Amino acid sequence: MKEKYRELEKLVGKIVNLITKMPQSTRHEIMSLSDPIADMLTRIRNAARINKPQVNIKASNICEGIAVVLKKEGYIEDFDRIDDGQQGILRITLKYDQDGQSIIVEIARTSKPGRRIYSSVDKLPRVLAGMGIAIVSTSKGVMSDKNCREAKVGGEILCTVS
Repeated sequence: MKEKYRELEKLVGKIVNLITKMPQSTRHEIMSLSDPIADMLTRIRNAARINKPQVNIKASNICEGIAVVLKKEGYIEDFDRIDDGQQGILRITLKYDQDGQSIIVEIARTSKPGRRIYSSVDKLPRVLAGMGIAIVSTSKGVMSDKNCREAKVGGEILCTVS
């Protein structure tokens, strides 16, 4: 039993060495993304914490919809979709105030692959009593909670931003 454990330990060590020797740009390609929305939010959160001006995210239609809402609501400066010959990349330019503090204070995933959270229009959450937003995936596309109330549609609550 100990021998098998040692063999397994050596194999894991070799894999870790291979990954750490890879260039940073190719490391993300070997990772499997089961939740691209959570990956996007984590990358934005981490970039905002270290005051990075831009962050690159693997492109998808849902992530692009979230980026559109963030831009409309004033939480990011801009975003661009870059064709890389594969899936594509979303390059998001983050927004900071005059003191260099990120406009995005908190960004959190609400509905997850293991536990989807849906809400009717009258039960949509009010983030920070209306100072923040909830991003909702509806039959009419991805929109903020304010737009959902205007259009009188509910849907899956993807995340909250404040």
